[in-house]
Amino acid sequence: MRTVVITLLLSLLTYCSEAPQSTPAPSASNTDDNSAGAQPVSPIPAIPAISNAASAWDLGFMAAVANPYATDAAAEMLAQGGHAVDAAIAAHAVLGLVEPESSGLGGGGFMVVFEQDNKRVRFYDGREAAPAGAAADMFMQDGEVMGFLNAWQSGKAVGVPGAVALYKLAHDNYGKLPWASLFEPAIELASEGFVATEKMAGLLPRIAQVSRLDENPGAAEYFFPDGEAIQPGALVRNPEYAATLQRIVDEGPEAFYTGEIAEAIVAATQAEPDGGSLTMEDMASYEAIEREAICGPWRDLTVCSATPPSSGAMQIMVANMYDTLVPENPTEFERVKAFVDAQRLAYADRDYYFGDPDRVDVPLELLLDPAYLQSRGANPIAPGESPTHGDPASVLGGETAAVFSPDSTQEPAGTTHFSIVDDAGNAVSITMTVESAFGSSRWAAGFLLNNELTDFAREYNPDTPEAANQVRPGARPRSSMSPSILLDSDNELYMVTGSPGGNSIPAYTAKTIIGIVDWGMSVQEAVDFPNIIARGDTVRVEIGREPGQALAGQLREAGYNVQESEGENSGLHVILVHEDELEGAADPRREGTVLTTAPM
Repeated sequence: MRTVVITLLLSLLTYCSEAPQSTPAPSASNTDDNSAGAQPVSPIPAIPAISNAASAWDLGFMAAVANPYATDAAAEMLAQGGHAVDAAIAAHAVLGLVEPESSGLGGGGFMVVFEQDNKRVRFYDGREAAPAGAAADMFMQDGEVMGFLNAWQSGKAVGVPGAVALYKLAHDNYGKLPWASLFEPAIELASEGFVATEKMAGLLPRIAQVSRLDENPGAAEYFFPDGEAIQPGALVRNPEYAATLQRIVDEGPEAFYTGEIAEAIVAATQAEPDGGSLTMEDMASYEAIEREAICGPWRDLTVCSATPPSSGAMQIMVANMYDTLVPENPTEFERVKAFVDAQRLAYADRDYYFGDPDRVDVPLELLLDPAYLQSRGANPIAPGESPTHGDPASVLGGETAAVFSPDSTQEPAGTTHFSIVDDAGNAVSITMTVESAFGSSRWAAGFLLNNELTDFAREYNPDTPEAANQVRPGARPRSSMSPSILLDSDNELYMVTGSPGGNSIPAYTAKTIIGIVDWGMSVQEAVDFPNIIARGDTVRVEIGREPGQALAGQLREAGYNVQESEGENSGLHVILVHEDELEGAADPRREGTVLTTAPM
């Protein structure tokens, strides 16, 4: 049953990524040349020189967001003089309405912010948290791991949502526009209606085959009115969502974490079958957290991202190990092979060592030490062998890091990412999620609840060491989300990037960094290039985009276990800073757009 369910989920996500783009027309300022998708990529050119960012900001603003309605909302805030954070909150409030399969108020996420005035990068953690009643064995039944379908759709999978608390923490630090104004576009759309896209509506009949979305109270009535799935192009209203947002506007986040909205969340989570332990006390005690952003050198750039429980540090790991692995004067295939080998090493270390840093000691400083990364890259895993984690102590000396059990957490791709730069040069890279497509399918107060706790290691054996990513009360599950910001040698903004895509997110995101900086691609070319994901024993290659088929054949000949994929579920949104302009791109595999102003 588990294999069948996972296969169905993967087919659903592929369908979602390949769906025709039937979306409302964006405003006149849409940079269609950048967001429409480039022609198939030719062989990788020689490595170019890196452009330096402008030292004085006069480049206007840009928003690359996952849905035209949300891009418009972000641009509206930026045009009013709002901070990039204001635009991000407005965009996500809209995304929770028009893209509920990917994220929403019932989920959480990570936000990385670049401050133009002091050249500082900060990280805000709005990841969902396990309730106090969570236990290491809560996904075990009669000594066996609970089937993924049952775990995914259960109340046990629902963590305390972090999105609203993340909004408030970020707005308190950066907001230039009034709190209420950030929610006006979403409230208007929810009240007056939005046009359902092919991505959301087209997924409904298939998701109903493997979930309870068409059965659960609230969700069934909303997504399947009169027993029939919402059709692409239909006008959809969600007055319940509008009312929830208005409560958040009038009363602040307390309206979400206490009172009627919280009661609805708790009731939906505790409902049978397989109800969870979430309580009103869990809701009221939740806090978004500011953590130190992780920044590391790569060539003459600084790569910054989110620390654990995020996997953002993998961007530093992959880039630096790639440089050790790639030969001088490489061919296109040698570059791709180095990228594959760097991923295999980085994923193995991530899977073993990463967890909630408040619950487990993540040896991040050791894993990012240049000497360790160089040594790790100099000793790649043979193509036919299973990747194994490294031991920084064997390279750097000192005590061996804690011993953990292996972890192969599944992480389906119900996530969204967007990148924003405001007209003062501040930037936001933000990835938000409800975990699987349509989250847990459980509905409360106009939105879906997450199934984020399936991101923990679900298998538990009391006779073996704990997994770093084990279920623990109050813990935040490890995430592949990797919102990233790159700075140039003058500490100026250079790139904003990130993607949805479950366990594939680090690979998708790293492709844009290496593709732009090392492979000489434009932003759109890097986004369009075939996705290649090398985690565990398999190297998955997107053959539906050139030169994916040829690369799959070359990797197979080199001894790798290659899995061919017709489509991938990336949703990359990237902004690159040139000396005289911003260059942005949206992933044609989804329905995002790019909006900008002309330089001042």
